[in-house]
Amino acid sequence: MDAGAFSRAFSNVSVLFGCLGIAFKFAEMDYVAKVDDLVEASKSISTLPSMVERDIQTDTVRKPGSHTRNLLRVKRGIDMVKVLFEQILVTEGNSLRDAASVAYAQVFAPHHGWAIRKAVSAGMYALPSKSQLLKKLNEDEESAKVQMQNFVRSSAPVICYVDDLFTSRNLGIDW
Repeated sequence: MDAGAFSRAFSNVSVLFGCLGIAFKFAEMDYVAKVDDLVEASKSISTLPSMVERDIQTDTVRKPGSHTRNLLRVKRGIDMVKVLFEQILVTEGNSLRDAASVAYAQVFAPHHGWAIRKAVSAGMYALPSKSQLLKKLNEDEESAKVQMQNFVRSSAPVICYVDDLFTSRNLGIDW
């Protein structure tokens, strides 16, 4: 997979994190920094596999700031948005709290300590309503549904691709 196309495509996800308010402010800042690193790295490393291989060769895969570590974090951001959209699509009402809580619990919580989990939990009460979120994103109910379904459908193979990239090299994805 082309590293530049991947990082440019998923840089747009940060807009959503920004619209979710304080509960996801840390995720937004972290995500943007990781995507920016991948965009910069893609100027000299053409594919995601070669990016990972380079970090394997230099024994920096799990080091903070490595492209491989950043790729894993970006993949989690993509996965969180995918689960969030899946939950929004099946949840009635105007609240995002349940959908966001499920997405956070499934994707990020296993990798966060107690303090971060508690802060995110408290921040869930500051989430915008579904209608407020759609307004911030310049979408109506029907157009948002189509966009969310498209994201869920198109992100799933990308998430699997990145997972396979890690597992095929025995790097694991739970770190």
